[in-house]
Amino acid sequence: MEQEVYRCEACDGILEYDVVSKQMKCPNCGNTVAIFNDTAAIVEHTLTLDAKRTLRPSEKASSTMECTGCGAVIELAGGDTTSACPYCGSTYVLAQKQLDSIIPDGIIPFAMDAANAQEVFRRWIGRRFFAPAKLRTLYQRDKMQRLYLPYWTFDARTEAAYTAMGGRNRTERYRDRDGNTHTRTVTDWYHTSGHIRHDFDDLLVKAVNSERSAFLTSVEPYDMGRMVSYAPQYLQGCISQCYEVGLDAAHADARDLMAGTLRMDAENDVMLRYDTVKNVHIRPAYSNETYKHIFVPIYALPYHYEGKSYQVVINGQTGNIHGSYPKSPFKIGALVVAVLLLILAILWGQYEADHRYSYGNGETPSTELCRDIPSIAPCSDAPVQKMICADSAEMR
Repeated sequence: MEQEVYRCEACDGILEYDVVSKQMKCPNCGNTVAIFNDTAAIVEHTLTLDAKRTLRPSEKASSTMECTGCGAVIELAGGDTTSACPYCGSTYVLAQKQLDSIIPDGIIPFAMDAANAQEVFRRWIGRRFFAPAKLRTLYQRDKMQRLYLPYWTFDARTEAAYTAMGGRNRTERYRDRDGNTHTRTVTDWYHTSGHIRHDFDDLLVKAVNSERSAFLTSVEPYDMGRMVSYAPQYLQGCISQCYEVGLDAAHADARDLMAGTLRMDAENDVMLRYDTVKNVHIRPAYSNETYKHIFVPIYALPYHYEGKSYQVVINGQTGNIHGSYPKSPFKIGALVVAVLLLILAILWGQYEADHRYSYGNGETPSTELCRDIPSIAPCSDAPVQKMICADSAEMR
């Protein structure tokens, strides 16, 4: 993706994207320049076989770089000094094949700056009880990277005929072998069918590989209502990732997601008439399918701790955070010891309660108890025991 250097007309400084004003801003003099949002440029492309074949990449001035650690393919602008992968922290090498990229139809700009993202990380790591204490200062030493991720969005009008088994519950009485009467719930099953419709708008499908896809799902969703038309200014000072999932594969994923929603709609439709449902089968049909290619923002913080790699990502629009972190063996051991002590305390308390109950809540033992304990001499041979036995006799 082409990334230019934008100069301030007032002081010739380099303009940067400002998340507060949503404009380009000069860090030297504070001069701002508006970014034109052409909503008409956010085009829904018709999804046809011909459209897939004629998908045209854009010319670019950036370089395709490949991570030496995890293989992520990233676009870096000419002169960009970024060298650490936003996923694993490894270095980049120039990719053997320079990829052409598609100009996004829309982009969701960053809505929080790096300082706010660092504060989100600080609070998050502060709530990780098992994290080593010194890990909480990493956000001061490690640089967060602003990264734009590629997504596909899909629209479609869908409908489906379905068949299912609907169940109605009833209560019946029965007798057991001993003649006792009980009640039980019995379900009567009936064949049923119906027809449902569902319109999908901006269904998101990640355009990154499955390994990173599962990790990034945890910081969704994004507010699609705040999407703006793509402009290269938004990428100033950021890196962007090349899409790894093509349009065909993404479309297949989108249809799977739609089918899952239709199946749930069918189940809900059956539940309007029955108490329970099973064996739902749908026959979906799709029409008016369109797609867009968009960018969404994240902050990526890969870091190393005692020779191992960890990763944290933050939704650059909402602040949702997800990540991995090392566990302190000392804290885990302390928790195990605390749990064991708690269990022992509970067991000891139960033992004490049972012991008191066995002696009549603290009353003295009777002569029968004296005779049952062979290690105690006969009552007549011990003055103290004579008193106990005498008291017991008086009580009887």
